Amino acid sequence: MKNGAARLAHLPGLTAVSAATALLCGAASAQTITTTQLQDLDQRASAVQAKMVAWRRDIHQHPELSGQEVRTAKLVAEHLRKLGMEVRTGIGGTGVVGLLKGGLPGDKVVALRADMDALPVKENTGLPFASAAIGRNFDKDTPVMHACGHDGHIAILMGVAEMLAGMRAQIPGTMKFIFQPAEEGRSEHPKHEEEPFGAKAMIAEGVLDNPKVDAIYGLHLAPGPATGSIGYRVGPMMAGADGFSIKVTGRQTHGSRPWDGVDPITASAQIINGLNTIVSRQLNITAVPTVVSIGAINGGNRENIIPDTVDMLGTLRTFDNKLREDAKKRITHTATTIADASGAKAEVKFSAVSYPPTENPAELSKTAVPVLQAATGGKAIQIPLVSGSEDFSDFQLKVPGFFFILGAPPKDRAPAPNHSPMFDFDEDAMPVGAKALAALALDRLAQPN
Repeated sequence: MKNGAARLAHLPGLTAVSAATALLCGAASAQTITTTQLQDLDQRASAVQAKMVAWRRDIHQHPELSGQEVRTAKLVAEHLRKLGMEVRTGIGGTGVVGLLKGGLPGDKVVALRADMDALPVKENTGLPFASAAIGRNFDKDTPVMHACGHDGHIAILMGVAEMLAGMRAQIPGTMKFIFQPAEEGRSEHPKHEEEPFGAKAMIAEGVLDNPKVDAIYGLHLAPGPATGSIGYRVGPMMAGADGFSIKVTGRQTHGSRPWDGVDPITASAQIINGLNTIVSRQLNITAVPTVVSIGAINGGNRENIIPDTVDMLGTLRTFDNKLREDAKKRITHTATTIADASGAKAEVKFSAVSYPPTENPAELSKTAVPVLQAATGGKAIQIPLVSGSEDFSDFQLKVPGFFFILGAPPKDRAPAPNHSPMFDFDEDAMPVGAKALAALALDRLAQPN
């Protein structure tokens, strides 16, 4: 989950489902997966639980930064090969894909995805399997930690692969198990800014083709809702993310004589205040929430020198692509006109790397939500919008995709948000996630064309 993730520790337990969503789910109650199949999946998830815990703890102790997931990819590939799958490695860098061909006739191809990368975070959990790893992040040594649950995602999908491989004879169609690198971003300088990474890189190298994927599913561990519960939304669920930079250029002078120059620091402060009014005064946030934040500002090197330039970095989070473009124009207009009024100049650049909103399409949700309800005993709940971002959305731009939150607050400590050095999760949630993903896949493969 990108750029600080969403603060999911305090999600409401169950929100009122909108009339539209209720009708949608009610119209789709005829899922094809049977009670017998769900009971079988429950037994298989329980049988592989100890392995999932062991995999998770091993991966947690050996985290690898984005694009550097060599050990993790080898562990995954060896497991998939032992299950008799056709395995491809090195996709999108260190990505791994396992192909499981069912024993029954069927033309559909369903993909399940897990992300593999860790974060440049020093772990403070005190867990017996806590990370002490050091990695290289943009040419600097840094502590590394699985602070966003990706170790659990990998272990869950490895468990699902074992469950479904054991049911091969009952499966119509084909399953793809996608283990993706670099969901969190980059850890190394690219050859050029537009060089794809993460989901985009795997897509560019054909992960959704040969055979062509009909639908894709994924999950994300979070410290809420309760363990054993699943959080979902129909339509927009997680925000799109656009990073931007603002360079404010003035004219350097002595700090005692500001009138002899143009102060880019004062102009930058005014720009930040102006950017805050985009959300509070210019956009209709009663319809769709929007967030504009400045996360870094750098300028000057002494108290008595007004510098030539100030550099700022910020992020834009939106849930609607039309509003997204409108907000980007307003950010540029606000920065440039405020700078101009101060006699300075502002140059606004949006990153070539951006993430669209994660949206669960209504048609796919019609079958997915009832399956999640059946798989959890009615513990699939609608959650509020999540302002964190996920590059699972890049898969959704190409094929129908459904993404959900797996609640897993830790048992013996206060929940910590994703990306915190104190982040941990309840490992008892992993069989729930494995059963849910496997049930979604089997149900989709059995759906009529």
